[in-house]
Amino acid sequence: MTPSDLLSFLFRRGGQEYAVQLVLPQGKASKLKSSKKPPAAPTIQEQPLYRLTLRGEEVQATGPSGQTRQLSRQAFLEVFGAYHFAGAEPTGVLSDLGPLFGMG
Repeated sequence: MTPSDLLSFLFRRGGQEYAVQLVLPQGKASKLKSSKKPPAAPTIQEQPLYRLTLRGEEVQATGPSGQTRQLSRQAFLEVFGAYHFAGAEPTGVLSDLGPLFGMG
């Protein structure tokens, strides 16, 4: 899922937190590998999980270190634009805005 796709996904589910896997595009992952062995199959290098919630016009992003940042949609696209996301799974956590979106 692209960052734009993820923002659209979160917008439809505002106030609900999702855990997503951040992945590098295949081209970047293969450049990082210095092994002489050929890979068995094309791979995507996986990165740690991020927890994301759309809160109004901002994305609340909690990284693997536990640090939380509030990012505008534009800032989110600037920070994560080179990545893709996989596995958007609800964590069961609702923000204080959840009831406004019918998720109370």
